[in-house]
Amino acid sequence: MQFLPSRFPLPKNYTFCLFLPQTFIIPNPNLKSYNSSVVPMSFSSSSSSLASHNSANFDASDQQKEFLNQVLKYHNRTKHDFYNYARGPRGLDWANQPNPFRRYISSPLIPLQHFDSSSHESPMYSSLFQSLPPPKPLSISSISELLYNSLALSAWKTTGFSTWSLRVNPSSGNLHPTEAYVIAPCINSIADKPFVAHYAPKEHSLEIRSEIPSGFLSQFFPEGAFLVGLSSIFWREAWKYGERAFRYCNHDVGHAIAAVSVAAAGLGWDVRILDGLGYKNLKRVMGLDVFPEFEIPSRPVKGKFPEIEFEHPDCVLAVFPNGVGDFDVDYQGLSLAISEFEKLEWKGKPNLLSKEHVCWDVIYKTSEAVKKPLTVEPKFYVSPFESSGMCSEGSYKGLSVRELVRKRRSAVDMDGVTVMERNTFYQILLHCLPSGYNRGEKQGKPSAFPYRALSWDSEVHAVLFVHRVVGLPQGLYFLVRNENHFNDLKQATRSEFEWKKPEGCPDDLPLYELTKGNCQELSKRLSCHQDIASDGCFSLGMIAHFESTIREKGAWMYPRLFWETGVLGQILYLEAHAVGISATGIGCFFDNPGCFFDNPVHEVLGLKGSGFQSLYHFTVGGPVLDKRIMSLPAYPGPGIDA
Repeated sequence: MQFLPSRFPLPKNYTFCLFLPQTFIIPNPNLKSYNSSVVPMSFSSSSSSLASHNSANFDASDQQKEFLNQVLKYHNRTKHDFYNYARGPRGLDWANQPNPFRRYISSPLIPLQHFDSSSHESPMYSSLFQSLPPPKPLSISSISELLYNSLALSAWKTTGFSTWSLRVNPSSGNLHPTEAYVIAPCINSIADKPFVAHYAPKEHSLEIRSEIPSGFLSQFFPEGAFLVGLSSIFWREAWKYGERAFRYCNHDVGHAIAAVSVAAAGLGWDVRILDGLGYKNLKRVMGLDVFPEFEIPSRPVKGKFPEIEFEHPDCVLAVFPNGVGDFDVDYQGLSLAISEFEKLEWKGKPNLLSKEHVCWDVIYKTSEAVKKPLTVEPKFYVSPFESSGMCSEGSYKGLSVRELVRKRRSAVDMDGVTVMERNTFYQILLHCLPSGYNRGEKQGKPSAFPYRALSWDSEVHAVLFVHRVVGLPQGLYFLVRNENHFNDLKQATRSEFEWKKPEGCPDDLPLYELTKGNCQELSKRLSCHQDIASDGCFSLGMIAHFESTIREKGAWMYPRLFWETGVLGQILYLEAHAVGISATGIGCFFDNPGCFFDNPVHEVLGLKGSGFQSLYHFTVGGPVLDKRIMSLPAYPGPGIDA
């Protein structure tokens, strides 16, 4: 099959690369140098112009159009291409590397409990896809275990003069822009009144920020429920990755949602995003009003402005005992109750993360555009738990939830040798389906673990480059995670694609073979020339049902598409480790795990326009371990911040 359409002329700096039986053009790196943007050093005092939406004459529909245009502008502007990368720093300003640990100075610090990873108290990881265990009561022990198995440090690494920490939840470039908050009833040995607390992962402790009204949680949620809030510090990612950082912060939110969901499931708790809440509700319930307003400049600037270290509220998760059944959340009433939080006394002053900063203005303009308003429809709904399909239970190595999540690591290289059995491959993909084993119904609704935490029908699919799966031909495959998109996908992609079920594929797995052939070099080139994309068992690109989704639902849906890719990526991490291998988000330059050439990926698939867009690339295979790097325990760790 010919992958190069005749309507595209062959640029002089491209060279042919053959894949049997298809052909695709790739850039010749010997003939091209990539451009990197220089950050202007002058300052601007202009504020954000997202515009004139405060004007009385500015129609709400015009405002939404402007927000949508800003999102589309950002997305297209931050694409990587064979010709150049998205704008970012020329190098790394090590003197201003952000502190990866936020602390609220002078707030009470409550130590949490630690756990033995070899303990057999934790259920088997693979069992969570079939049913959840009986719920544990809310206590200092269970809340400690939730955070220890989701957002805590997992190890320290050291080599030469460098030492750095790893966490249970992965992060782009290990920069960890995601912060977490707990809003809970009184818990013995933590607080004798309901509280809001910030989680400090280095200390594995809770920083008590404020006491809250005693009836706040019980008025809206079942007994034993509490909330987990997630926020992002854009500066932590932008320091290294420039304008594309907003994408990576939202990947990390998705990973954190899945990490909390997995740890909660191990305790018999269910998780659901409270997606009716608006931006102002989220900011207030986490106590983020403590940060001064950030005035957005009109262009990238460098200087000292600590207000850039503010936390952008992303979402709040309701965590509750599984089996309580469906319950309604009065979002209007909840919003009114949260509005009273401005009267609370908030403790602690946030620490400074860097001495100097660079503001990539387009990140903050886009974050303004995606602020979600309060919505009371559709109502909060807890779908019945659906088990996931099982075709190869023997593929799993019998790891408990705690053992697995705390041993998860991002592979830095793949060995190019390890192979995977076909049924293991199918089993991993069965656990990537949002609806689980849904008895003949179409995939789409998030009723299976852990996708049930999401409040929207699946909008993310996967194109798979299969390299080393025994019993499955090398080639290009497609996993359809929302079967209502199937006809649109067939119509949007190349007419030459076969869209046939591969041999031995379970009936309830919507996996399709597009074309056979060796795609190793192709996947490598598309993933910023990285060998790791071709040296695993398979790699994949996550393809989102894009423009129509954000046009229909609103610009605020844009980050949620990245959240969904992060949830899927977290399960791919855990599945890989559960069967005895490894995985990682595919890097580009500077160890960047969200990098790929956007439009060339679309060209391979035949996608035109913005109907479907590639948002995240991943690879699964046998890892190569760097023996120069020594591992140290997570706790107690070295007394340093980096």
